[in-house]
Amino acid sequence: MSQTLATGVIVGALLLALVSLIVAIRNRPMGMVLLVGFAVLEVVLLVQAGVTIAAAIDGEGPQDKAILYGYLAGMAIIPPAGVFLAMAERSRWGSAILVVAGFAVAVMTGRLLQIWQGG
Repeated sequence: MSQTLATGVIVGALLLALVSLIVAIRNRPMGMVLLVGFAVLEVVLLVQAGVTIAAAIDGEGPQDKAILYGYLAGMAIIPPAGVFLAMAERSRWGSAILVVAGFAVAVMTGRLLQIWQGG
């Protein structure tokens, strides 16, 4: 697992969560900037999953791969689910959903790093 890529995911997810929080505080629904931001985050998460799975197949990482794969799958589901719910809720609460989604991806990526390093 690339620690540089994971750090980029954490920073990007927290930045998206912050922007979503600002949008929610301003009482606005999700806009195109957040939609594109979460789409880019999803692409980066899929790249991270591919790199991590390739490294795990080569024998790196933890012995128990089920938890690793579960975290990778869970992280890949969060951004599209958050955007879907935010589009359904066209109020400030749609943007608040994206705050939670961004924060959840950042926390799960940090935990994925711990799992990878055997913690």
